[in-house]
Amino acid sequence: MAATGRRILYYRDPMHPAYKSDKPGVAPDCGMPLEPVYADGGAAGEPEKGEGPASLPPGWVQVSPEKQQIIGVQVGQVEKAPGTQTIRTLGRVTLDETRVFRVAAAVEGWVRNSGPIVTGDMVRKDEVLATFYNRDFLTAQQTYLYALNTMDRFKDNESEDQLKLTKAQMRASEENLEFLGMGETQLREVARTRQIAREIELRAPGAGLVVARNAFAGLRFDRGAELFQIADISHVWILADIFEDEARYFLPGANARVILPNLGRVLQAKVSDALPQFDPSSRTLKMRLEMDNPDYTLRPGMFVDVELPVRLPPAITVPADAVLDSGLKKTVFVVRGQGYFEPRRVETGTHYGDRVEITKGLEPGERIVISGNFLIDSESRMELAAAGLSGELNKDPVCGMDVAEDKAKAAGRTSVYRGATYFFCSDHCKQDFDKDPEHYLNRGSAGHS
Repeated sequence: MAATGRRILYYRDPMHPAYKSDKPGVAPDCGMPLEPVYADGGAAGEPEKGEGPASLPPGWVQVSPEKQQIIGVQVGQVEKAPGTQTIRTLGRVTLDETRVFRVAAAVEGWVRNSGPIVTGDMVRKDEVLATFYNRDFLTAQQTYLYALNTMDRFKDNESEDQLKLTKAQMRASEENLEFLGMGETQLREVARTRQIAREIELRAPGAGLVVARNAFAGLRFDRGAELFQIADISHVWILADIFEDEARYFLPGANARVILPNLGRVLQAKVSDALPQFDPSSRTLKMRLEMDNPDYTLRPGMFVDVELPVRLPPAITVPADAVLDSGLKKTVFVVRGQGYFEPRRVETGTHYGDRVEITKGLEPGERIVISGNFLIDSESRMELAAAGLSGELNKDPVCGMDVAEDKAKAAGRTSVYRGATYFFCSDHCKQDFDKDPEHYLNRGSAGHS
């Protein structure tokens, strides 16, 4: 009998309640003093019967203040409030497909001179990349020079109709040379000098980075062969990996930050109006961002960090560590006062960094365990095992009692209604439910899986 007048039933290990002893002493595993368990259902330092629940519901556990301090229990208050969140992800720099120039052969031929331009070089517009020869090239130039000379001789003393015919012949000769691959710059040079060029010049159609070079001296190629690929990288795309539930925040035109951690630079980008593409290998969406790159800091293939600040609607969020996820259910321990903790099943929504949205199971103002909940969960499971309750628990929608799902299934006391399974403690409750399910579900006390 304790000095307080409370009758001691036995002593237990404070860290492992399954260990019991008839005499005081120390725990064999952790070396802590054994704590007494009284006939009124409490332990040392806990309220006497009448101050707390006379009979703890299944899964509830009581932890003394001393033990809470030892295991590092921390609590926080549930709040519902709007806020801001930053979505962080990884992005890869790619070429703007609308600014890629593909230099392809208009006709078959062979490369006479490939020049010094190689992959990775920056080129100017109209810079010579290579020269090639085509057997029809010389004849086409002769026809063009003949048309030019004819125009020079007769432009002052021919009739208007004859001039139109001569101009048409000259234009047809120019188009034939263009068909063979001669550019406007070389065409004007031939017209100015009236000299036949021995080779056709391949010139850069725009300024940019040489991404691919497939031309070398002596190469014989067919019509349509791609000899060079040049990209204007003053404007690039960023492909960012995002989850499906995050796509709603990446609205067209939204501003995002592109961070280069190695260079210590932060650049600005905008979300494109293009639909994101799904990547089956990573099971993410490829969101396209567009941005200017005037100093060529970003190069194709580089990886960057992407941040998108978003404003969130009012929602209940808790620290992600407060939610215990077993794969089959998600549990939060609610502080009930005087050292009591209630395991509460919850449903979660979107994850925001180190916080998670709670869509069902918690109300604003409640206090929950945000640290040390793993050890509290262990004690809760041992209390369930001691009470003969194992596996998942659910509430009987008729009487509200906690029911072990595996036992209810074994006894055939389950019902399926509108796709949900309900569990019952007795055949009588099951029969009442089956007669009028809506009556019991509308009361708001139903539990299902």
